[in-house]
Amino acid sequence: MPMQFSVLADTFERLERTTSRTQMLLYLVELFKKTPKESIDKVVYFLQGKLWPDWRGYPELGVGEKLLIKAASLALHVPESRVEALAKRLGDVGSAIERLKAERERGGARPAGLLAFIPEAQRRAAEGLTVERVYDTLARIAFATGEGSREIKLKLLASLLSEAKPKEAKYIARFVEGRLRLGVGDATIVEALAVVFGGSAAMKPVVERAYNLRADLGMIARILAERGIEALKAIKPEVGVPIRPMLAERLSDAAEIMKKLGGRALVEYKYDGERAQIHKKGDKVWIFSRRLENITHAYPDVVEMARENIRAEEAIVEGEIVAIDPETGELKPFQVLMHRRRKHDVYAVMREIPVAVFLFDALYVDGEDLTVKPLPERRRVLERIVVQTERWRLAEGMVTDSAEELEKFFLRAVEDGAEGVMAKALHDRSIYQAGARGWLWIKYKRDYKSEMADSVDLVVIGAFYGKGRRGGKFGALLMAAYDPETGTFKSVCKVGSGFTDEDLEKLDELLAPYIRSSKPPRVDSTMKPDVWVEPALVAEIIGSELTLSPIHTCCHGWVKPGAGISIRFPRFIRWRPDKSPEDATTTKELYEMYLRQLRKIKEEAGAGEA
Repeated sequence: MPMQFSVLADTFERLERTTSRTQMLLYLVELFKKTPKESIDKVVYFLQGKLWPDWRGYPELGVGEKLLIKAASLALHVPESRVEALAKRLGDVGSAIERLKAERERGGARPAGLLAFIPEAQRRAAEGLTVERVYDTLARIAFATGEGSREIKLKLLASLLSEAKPKEAKYIARFVEGRLRLGVGDATIVEALAVVFGGSAAMKPVVERAYNLRADLGMIARILAERGIEALKAIKPEVGVPIRPMLAERLSDAAEIMKKLGGRALVEYKYDGERAQIHKKGDKVWIFSRRLENITHAYPDVVEMARENIRAEEAIVEGEIVAIDPETGELKPFQVLMHRRRKHDVYAVMREIPVAVFLFDALYVDGEDLTVKPLPERRRVLERIVVQTERWRLAEGMVTDSAEELEKFFLRAVEDGAEGVMAKALHDRSIYQAGARGWLWIKYKRDYKSEMADSVDLVVIGAFYGKGRRGGKFGALLMAAYDPETGTFKSVCKVGSGFTDEDLEKLDELLAPYIRSSKPPRVDSTMKPDVWVEPALVAEIIGSELTLSPIHTCCHGWVKPGAGISIRFPRFIRWRPDKSPEDATTTKELYEMYLRQLRKIKEEAGAGEA
């Protein structure tokens, strides 16, 4: 039997009412047990708040609040002004639609709007909305483009809202608005899938690895439901489907880096550009960002380079796309490259801001999954298949067993315009850990002339209104680190310095889509900002030092009872649109940075006494 959308709406409601991850997991297990195999992918996408993975590059729904209110008015046969006023009072359009539909049902009113005049719609309403019908209708709305598309979207959405029960209509509207904030992370969905279709939570690593190799959780769920856990164990990368990138730890001491990597490492420049995963199949090329967005359209020159200079029928390679000075060939900073991403006339800006590509890994070549191979083997394959040119070449690198050599190479990298270096293990266990952070790769970045050894990437979870010249506008942000163990964002600091006047002018507009009336479920903070912000925006932050704080929740109790870790004198450096919230600096990383800072202080104190 097709799955009723009401089952999904009931689960949404239950998820919304709890902040307990354990309880969320139980709700998802119960839901997946009820879900037919042919519907599992769509159910997973709904839980993620999307119709398909972002990397597919399919169109968005393209329905704003005004069109949604108009559709509700048409579906319910009430004035738009009434829907709008009620939405303002209740906080969102979905709640307003639910209230209006419930009132009509209690009053015994005959079907309103479209439903009153379309017999087919009446028949479908009597049968109840299915997950497939809701999904397919929303997909048709998304793909309605060009002349007359607004009317098509309006009629399709109005018809859907007409047929929906009050609770269903609320969640359809919230999904359309992009306000379906359930607080469920991918990690919880993965664990629930492992329990239901893999037999136990012990199978979570298998599901997780498959998802890391093919970043489409709906697809992974469908394979798991239809073919079982053994099919997932055999999954390999697929050209055209992005692999979740391997992540690095960070250290600021060359000797400690060499020790962590086993005494021998490949050290490469860490370029200040955009990390890119480049897929090639025949003459077809895809480029994905570190956030797995399809950015192929932004780099037609890189597409041509890949087509001409990868000697393989099928390949997935990784590299860094860096803006260069067209006259000198010198490397330009990341911000210059982002100017290129924002321009519409790609071919014109391609001449203004040319790029070079520095390749550093091969993940898949002609049917062979290289992610399970150690780095030296992957590097040999990369060297074999890449034809190097002036603007398409391997990352500058060296193999060393010396901390002194690493330090010299680091200084040279900074002098050449790189951010620092990436040191990588070369031992037999140096596989490509897709989607994971570990001590196989270690970042060694330059500091920003500060006592704090390195900048960190933190997530905005709240905002404060400014005073004086900043009065009436946001003047400071509450920042958080990511805790992958709990899937939550824990507060670290309040930052109000480092912003340019232009940054501050754009802050209200930038935050507007993510402002919430109450604390988001995945946020852990005892400090209360003027407004809460859904974790979505990542910024690079530097400070004078890491310190203990009684008011921040990051690493709370790890160093000292009743205290968390914070940043003293934090300063905004730049936005990181290339990073997702889950790519942010983790609580564990900040803890290890604090311990290293503590050791250094003690060592210096000891040297002073001597």
